Amino acid sequence: MSTEPKTDEVLAPSGASDTPSTPPAHDTTTNHDSNGNTRKTRLRTLLSKAAAFGRVEVRGITPIPVKERTVARTVNVFTLWWSMNTNILGCAPNLLYIIYSSQHNTDKKSITFGLLAPVYGLALRDASLVILFFTLLTTILPAYLATWGPRIGMRQMLQARYSFGRYLVSVPVLLNLATLMGFCVIMAVVGGLCLSSVPEDAGALSVTVGIVVIAVVTVGISFCGFTVLHVYERYAWIPATVALIVAVGTGGGELRKQVVYDGVERLPPTAAAVLSFGMIVASYMVPWACLSSDFTTYLRPDTSSTKIFTYTYLGLALPTILLMTLGAAIGNAIPNVPAWQAAYDRTLVGGVLAAMLAPAGGFGKFLVVILSFSLLGNMAATSYSITLNLQLLLPWLVKVPRYLFSIVFAAVVIPVAIKAAGEFFENLENFVALIGYWSSAFLAIVLVEHFVFRGGDCGAYEFDAWNDAKRLPWGVAALAAGVLSFGLVVPSMAQVWWTGPIAETTGDIGFELAFAVSGVLYVPLRWVERHWTGR
Repeated sequence: MSTEPKTDEVLAPSGASDTPSTPPAHDTTTNHDSNGNTRKTRLRTLLSKAAAFGRVEVRGITPIPVKERTVARTVNVFTLWWSMNTNILGCAPNLLYIIYSSQHNTDKKSITFGLLAPVYGLALRDASLVILFFTLLTTILPAYLATWGPRIGMRQMLQARYSFGRYLVSVPVLLNLATLMGFCVIMAVVGGLCLSSVPEDAGALSVTVGIVVIAVVTVGISFCGFTVLHVYERYAWIPATVALIVAVGTGGGELRKQVVYDGVERLPPTAAAVLSFGMIVASYMVPWACLSSDFTTYLRPDTSSTKIFTYTYLGLALPTILLMTLGAAIGNAIPNVPAWQAAYDRTLVGGVLAAMLAPAGGFGKFLVVILSFSLLGNMAATSYSITLNLQLLLPWLVKVPRYLFSIVFAAVVIPVAIKAAGEFFENLENFVALIGYWSSAFLAIVLVEHFVFRGGDCGAYEFDAWNDAKRLPWGVAALAAGVLSFGLVVPSMAQVWWTGPIAETTGDIGFELAFAVSGVLYVPLRWVERHWTGR
């Protein structure tokens, strides 16, 4: 058995930089005419030079050998997660939902989206506490899985082949791609709304143009890959933080004008309200675990797991808690602030942020642009993981260079975002409310495989078996456990289009049951699979 990931092998020099070693540029040689070969030769030469300077990452989904795991700057892990989450994405869902629920006469059963849900009996204080505790709890999963990167040397969904097999892993990869693409669509729309709110003349800059600008800049970063991504994230949080602080400072006086929804602030929160609200927080946080080791695989194998866990945990949890709570406060104040309400009616989220920054004059408009581009930190890192996931979607796609998929990403996200912007409320609600279920089931299976069947040993993964179907599990046990768990998850779901009999009493507990049931089912199913196949 090959155990290359073990850390007692020969490591990179202790003075290793924060730029990973790079293999030769992707070989795309084929039999074509001389002109075609000349163009390909020039492209390979250009990419090789860029790779030599650490500007373009040519490695894709293939595992990273110990000798190429040379990055020593572990603080990059913190700055990456902090920059990814220091943006207006955390504010936008809360803000949108408050406005939506205040403008529509909806009952409990039809509302399952929004990080502050007054119709569930949650006042701002109660909602803030749920944000706090559910974020602290659910951040454990991505923070822990990030520690696997330098020890195993594989990206997150590639590791899943050791549970789901070479072919059936395409199912969770497809779901993960839908999740990541969905988040990028949301970010593109929110960024476009912000940019379109900057000109004083309504319609002078359309949302469509804003979406295209955000997407194109994102492609530039994700095309380059690991090194450029980490350099960008190291500094991107600074202007975003300044802009957010100024926005709170200029509009903070209005935040005290909180809406009271039929006296719900006087009612104690119910268990159903807390659990349903917590499901939305989990749906925002848990999917990060499906890509967290993508950003740590180039770290030295002897990097402290405690450091990686701590940096990931703090970088994820702190900005998320602060900005989700801020978004809830802004959203609950909008109906009582006429200027904010009017701005929202024009350009939704972007208009509200522009109204908050209006007292700062021209500088405020500049900060709105900064806030729109604050989404790039999240969107670039997410699209980077998308390029890796696309290589795993079908086995033969590994032959396509990773950086080319960044162009595919733009070709998909731009038109979908433009279409989604027209019905942003409904699209946002239906998307975010669903993603927590599948990811919870998937992560339970991966964790049970690691702790129960591989003894919690990162060296128990055969490093050179990653693309060999004969040495990987069939994946039937993993897929069956995930699918069968939904027999109990579906009755526990509370969605716009469906509220199960269990959820009517308990609130939405689907993501908790998906995690617990799939993990329990996987144990006997995997034991049988191993007994029959020997792997």
